Amino acid sequence: MVIDELKEKYTYETSRFVAIDGLDVHYCDEGDGEVILLVHGTFSSLHSFDDWNEILKKQYRVIRLDLPGFGLTGPNPSHEYSIDDYSDFLDAFLEKLNIKSCCIAGSSLGGWICWEFAVKYENRVDELILINSAGYIGEKSMPLPFVIAKTPVLRNVFNYVPRAVVRRFLRQVFEDQSKVTDKVVNRHYDLFHREGNKEAFVKLANSDHVHNTDRLAQLSIPVLIMWGANDNWINVKHSRKFEKDIPNSELVIYENVGHVPMEEIPEKSAADVICFLERN
Repeated sequence: MVIDELKEKYTYETSRFVAIDGLDVHYCDEGDGEVILLVHGTFSSLHSFDDWNEILKKQYRVIRLDLPGFGLTGPNPSHEYSIDDYSDFLDAFLEKLNIKSCCIAGSSLGGWICWEFAVKYENRVDELILINSAGYIGEKSMPLPFVIAKTPVLRNVFNYVPRAVVRRFLRQVFEDQSKVTDKVVNRHYDLFHREGNKEAFVKLANSDHVHNTDRLAQLSIPVLIMWGANDNWINVKHSRKFEKDIPNSELVIYENVGHVPMEEIPEKSAADVICFLERN
């Protein structure tokens, strides 16, 4: 879709754009106080944190962004989408905003990016929050979109993804199917079809990702692990792996919740974030 039309539909009054390595990065910056950086997951955008933003900005400075290859930011000119590339991108983003350190929270793919970032740039991270985070996924336990993108005979599906398929993906993500509204489906559909985003996802899915979960033990910062028990994309058993491998961590599991607790139960999950930050 044409970027100007998408900007008209999906920017907020608080939306800003900043140039980083050839990208025009879309982000929002609201509230005052300790900084919380929110990082979305696959097939998503900063809009996935709308509800958290409304709650958290009353006490904190909340920054959320569209990652390279997603949302209004669009594809990376380098066409590189390794987790290490994303970690370096977050470092450059925080430099641009003159933020030395902050709390960083990531969902799914965003969680993987965040914990790798915390390992590589630990002096920049005060607290880490992982929401149904990726990182332990193997070839036999990948979400459906990744399976399709990594299969040569299937990946042409991403030349054009109908709304019905987008709705199917979202139905896998939410346990509460009432959350899969036409508005949510249309936003995901529109932003996925932003010029270059489909190709970026296929490139991301087929990148040679290195699993560095052995480095989690290096983390000394406080870490909150949040998980929906009924996650169809990343099984809840992965939450226990993170809890076991991260020394200073605590785990909260939400019953009858799917892959995105910050969207499905925003009040409860945001309250847990506030309690965690106040304790630390």
